[in-house]
Amino acid sequence: MSETKTLKKNLTLFDVYAMSTGAMFSSGLFLLPGIAASYTGNSVYLAYLLAGFLILPAMYCMAELSTAMPKAGGTYYFLDRAMGPLMGTIGGLGSWVAVVFKSAFALVGMGAYLGIYLDLPFTITAILLTLAFGAINIFGAKETTLLQRILVTTLVVILIGFCLFGLKSTGVGKAFVPEADYGAFFKSGVIGFVSTIGLVFVSYAGLTKVASVAEEVQNPDRNIPLGMTLSLITATIIYTIGTLILIKLLEPQALYDSLTPIADAGRVFLNDWPFDIGVILIVVAAIAAFASTGNAGIMSASRYPYAMAKDKLVPEKLSGIGKFGTPTLSIIATVFAMIAVLALFDVASVAKLASAFQLLLFGLVCIAVIVMRESRIDSYKPGFKAPFYPWLQITGILISFWLIIEMGILAIAFTGMVTIGCALWYQFYGAKRTVRRGAIFHIHERLGQQRYEGLERELMTIIHDRTQAENLSYEAVIARSVMMDFRYGRYDLPALHEILIEQSDARFDIDAELIKTEFSDERLKLSPINQGVFIAYQNTPDIEQPELFVLRFGPQAKLDLSQAKAAHTLMFLLTPDKPAGLDLRLAGHLAEVVQSDHFETRWLSAKTDKEMNEVLMRDDHFLHGPVTSFPALAGQIGKPISEVEIANSCLIALIERGGKVMAATPDIRLLKGDEVAIIGEPEDLAGLQRKLGA
Repeated sequence: MSETKTLKKNLTLFDVYAMSTGAMFSSGLFLLPGIAASYTGNSVYLAYLLAGFLILPAMYCMAELSTAMPKAGGTYYFLDRAMGPLMGTIGGLGSWVAVVFKSAFALVGMGAYLGIYLDLPFTITAILLTLAFGAINIFGAKETTLLQRILVTTLVVILIGFCLFGLKSTGVGKAFVPEADYGAFFKSGVIGFVSTIGLVFVSYAGLTKVASVAEEVQNPDRNIPLGMTLSLITATIIYTIGTLILIKLLEPQALYDSLTPIADAGRVFLNDWPFDIGVILIVVAAIAAFASTGNAGIMSASRYPYAMAKDKLVPEKLSGIGKFGTPTLSIIATVFAMIAVLALFDVASVAKLASAFQLLLFGLVCIAVIVMRESRIDSYKPGFKAPFYPWLQITGILISFWLIIEMGILAIAFTGMVTIGCALWYQFYGAKRTVRRGAIFHIHERLGQQRYEGLERELMTIIHDRTQAENLSYEAVIARSVMMDFRYGRYDLPALHEILIEQSDARFDIDAELIKTEFSDERLKLSPINQGVFIAYQNTPDIEQPELFVLRFGPQAKLDLSQAKAAHTLMFLLTPDKPAGLDLRLAGHLAEVVQSDHFETRWLSAKTDKEMNEVLMRDDHFLHGPVTSFPALAGQIGKPISEVEIANSCLIALIERGGKVMAATPDIRLLKGDEVAIIGEPEDLAGLQRKLGA
């Protein structure tokens, strides 16, 4: 195992949807409806419907944090970076304990439905399933999610069929008419109805499990919030209609006492299907539901110790990545913990108490969003922002703590015990191994106290990782950038506006008003990135690709700008607003180059725009030479750039022809006397150099 390995980005939108959906459908639909109906009667379907809306604040906050910090560990990582390692330890270890209990309970729940046709020992069956799912998780996220896709597709298709046939059987027009047999619409009054909402709310808790594997999600800015939203819509509709069918088809006491309510209802309107196939399909759906919850639970739970081990809050060996690209030791530890829970505890009772701790985490996640936003860290750039700030977050906090109270004294006591246990672990193990601080220190800094600069650097690294697909944007931006040299004259902001407007119109077809607005006196913020070099960068939705203007001023040129005294170079960077953080990444690359050894000497001695361009190129991403010196290109002279074949990530960015430098647009043809600038990933350029004999 290598500590330098990272988790692979294998998870697509469908995988996010499958993981979120599969984590929600288990006991919430296949065991719980009878218990919930006993509290509130035939208004139980409304309790499920409202619970689906109450999860929205936690879901949106989790989505925001996941797109800002798509790292393994989910809740742990968010709480740690927002409020420090103590809260991170509580979030990480507590989440791990809660998910282990819930996943173990899901696998035990399979026994109730398997028992309809098979006589199997519940505990031994659950242990064997735990070992099987653990092995699949070790072999890779792709294999795990393939199984998850199959399970969830089977589950959702069968449940949709159950809802459609059930509505047909009850009569769609009469489906929402209350049944007199159940007594008053709110059987135990408003208080009983509210308690029922709290009881069924945890059925949706699995929705946010996907945050723990955010590091493995492709295009997290889009796929995480969209996948979670689609999953919630699916679950809310099926929960609401499914429970509505139950109260229409089953006698009250039969529903209250049933541990297999969906199968019991299926027998009512599917009893004329041959070979009992209707009920068999429902049993298959239940098994798929419990299996998908257990499978997704092992996957998400294992990422908590993995992420904490990287931060030295638990033994570092748990951060190891195995040869299949998964955190093998962390998965093994999670599997053995689940087996211990299955062997030693009354899993059903403890799993219900663990739900209260998940509610606490939902409230803390809402607090984390407030902390991150109020810290005003420039590098906090979520690809998705939770709406209605801060009221949505405040609502989420109140909902979470209200529901914990509704769950009773045992749930509160269990939550307190887990919290104290996690805090003690941090005090005696983690505190001596970390000096990291959270974003809350940046709020302290605004109040005249202190801040933690390490978090800003870490968030910048995350932004770089999130925009990896645009890794060559920097070279592409430099290749087509405006490079201008001014030896004489006086330049104030209006004069600079005229220069930028003229060049943007000629080179980039950018509207003049956009330049005036984005770099107006009110919005212009020039930041030094080295002695004499200042940069201003702005985000705007009105352009499709980033563009850069670089203006160099000689000793006899005078700059009349209060923000950039003694400057010899000004850089103006415009970037689109997607992907989030692209402006900071490109500015970071520029700062990296500008702060390199001998930059100023090379920069000030560059005589042409071509030489200026080459100085700003990162050496390991750039090659330059006559087209005839590249064997791979020599045989393609006369072809337009769009038809030129070149290795892997390599790209012809610039062409120098007859002393004139031009961007390599698709329609330009390569000529024998051209000199070309090629950009690409270092390993591909190295291969190209070997072909050259370099």
